[in-house]
Amino acid sequence: MVGGAGFVGSNLVLKLLDEDPQEIIVVDNLLSSEADNVPSSEKVSFVCGSINQEEILRNLPEDLDYAFHLACFHGNQSSIADPFADHENNTLTSLKIFERLSRLKNLSKVVYAAAGCAVAEKTYYDAKPTTEDAPVSLFHDSPYSISKLIGEMYGNYFWSRFGLPIVKARFQNVYGPREILGAGRWRGTPHTVWRNVTPTFVWKSLLQEALPLENGGNASRDFIFVEDMARGLIACALHGEPSETYNLASGQETTIAELAALINDATGNPTPPDLKPARDWDRSGKRYGSTEKAKVKLGFEAEVAIPDGINRLVNWTKENHSRIENCISRHDRHLPKSRS
Repeated sequence: MVGGAGFVGSNLVLKLLDEDPQEIIVVDNLLSSEADNVPSSEKVSFVCGSINQEEILRNLPEDLDYAFHLACFHGNQSSIADPFADHENNTLTSLKIFERLSRLKNLSKVVYAAAGCAVAEKTYYDAKPTTEDAPVSLFHDSPYSISKLIGEMYGNYFWSRFGLPIVKARFQNVYGPREILGAGRWRGTPHTVWRNVTPTFVWKSLLQEALPLENGGNASRDFIFVEDMARGLIACALHGEPSETYNLASGQETTIAELAALINDATGNPTPPDLKPARDWDRSGKRYGSTEKAKVKLGFEAEVAIPDGINRLVNWTKENHSRIENCISRHDRHLPKSRS
């Protein structure tokens, strides 16, 4: 598993351990993750380094059954700040791992973490559920979005040319325990710390700070709990058809203002949100994913409702407060003094 020390990867490792595997090999360079996030088990082997390194690629076992490629340069803002680092840790990573895996004889499936945001319609009007066969624009908001699509294209190439049994799992907005604010190394912007909206809002809400609502919180997303995402990835590995794409989504549209209200209610934060202008780079207003194909072809449906998932994330954040705070403080010299 490439990227197994990260948020989704570590949850996937935990879920895979329930299946009593012979061995899980985790490769992660800890650019945006922490070594102690890798679940501790005698069945888990951790290789610290980039999958781009020739020695690591060369030493991968020849008898792998399944491979999960979850590594990326997290996320949109960091990729805008440093497109070359995004290329190194997104595009080049995908090319190298697919080329290496295409030479394995007994590989049952490769699951690639694709991005639903890269194919969603750019609209601030009524959103329609994005299907797997939605048209793809050639105009994108970030290098991250571009590189995620290139990863899909390389996967398609290695499938058609070499028979790589790749399945593309298009992520929506994943949230839940084990996403550590400030994990890893500084990546050029405060979004090294303030990454996805949900853990950022939970942290600030627990501190009774005003939650920042860009464009009044009018944008909407499809929020899926991380344990549901882990189940979906396993369903892609077991039941996905090589070369096919599947949305792993809740199918529910939630505005950022609604998300903020849910989180403030869960934490008891009385501070009103802070209304801010829209982000100048972001044209992705309202979106959510279609769930029909994954339901029919994979037998997968999300199970955790957003209020339940938020409460579980709030409790996990409270339990891991010191751990998160230590990671945030690592980047203090780069951040505004208010940390907001």
